[in-house]
Amino acid sequence: MRRRAFISLIGGAIAWPLVARAEKSTGGRHRIFWISTDSQPDPFLDGFREGLRKRGYVEGRDIVLELYYSQGNPAGLRRVIPELTRANIDLVVSSGPATRAIKDVTGVPVLFALSGDPIELGLVRSLAQPGGNFTGSTFLSLDLAGKRVELLKEICPTLRTLAVLSNTDHPGEQSEWRTTHRVAQGLGIEPIYFPFKGMNELDDALAAAATARADALLVFPDAATMVHRTRLAEFAVKQRLPSMFGWSEYCDAGGLVSYGANQRATYFGLAEYADRILRGEKPADLPVQQPAAFELTVNLKTAEALGIDFVASSFLFRANKVIE
Repeated sequence: MRRRAFISLIGGAIAWPLVARAEKSTGGRHRIFWISTDSQPDPFLDGFREGLRKRGYVEGRDIVLELYYSQGNPAGLRRVIPELTRANIDLVVSSGPATRAIKDVTGVPVLFALSGDPIELGLVRSLAQPGGNFTGSTFLSLDLAGKRVELLKEICPTLRTLAVLSNTDHPGEQSEWRTTHRVAQGLGIEPIYFPFKGMNELDDALAAAATARADALLVFPDAATMVHRTRLAEFAVKQRLPSMFGWSEYCDAGGLVSYGANQRATYFGLAEYADRILRGEKPADLPVQQPAAFELTVNLKTAEALGIDFVASSFLFRANKVIE
């Protein structure tokens, strides 16, 4: 299919790749399609590229990376599926919520990095034995869900009421909520659930949380809250609520504390699976990875705005990243 015809097919929803789409034979080079709903530049792509370089791959010589972005419109990606299955593609790498849009892709290996549960989404049969053409990494960890509540309690010893903001359109969300609820009640904390589904309901969820008289705010990490991380961080400061998030990018945007996997490092590690698949291994035989190391991030600017003093606490010394 010619370049102009392909753009017409997807209705202009997807930006043309930074590395031009190969019109001619790739001459033995591996073709990797990177698909994301996020806008460029993409920091997670940088991690993946670094991982490929670490394994000896050189763009233009060994591989051709073809990048597609739906600019926040996952539905546009579904129109790409027929082309992915017909084209001579060696590997698809799906970033974030784009995975849901292309979960019906067959006939080509797909690597994903997903904040939710790939089993509930129907991508794999189990984490240990994916069984199909999808594998990759999931950030979801129920141990992390409980640990975030414990860390908030350490920051705020008088914490009694916890507002929990959650996108229900997120695979594994109910398991995360049940764990959060159980751990919170075990610590003498009453969690108040503020669910929303999609961006249209976020305003209502925040309005309800503003009237709850909570002592702190916990936001489940996923693509929807990630997109609005600055808004959520500003909401927490305005409401005088210490806030806990899942990834350090939330703290970069003004959140107080985050605890979770380093996303860039996860994409770096995903390049190992890319290498193994390009060498002939099947996604069905590669277990879905879960992060083994987690980072604690603290934003001291936000702490000062909320009147929280970390200096005299051992909490600060355990942080992997401190934003001053």
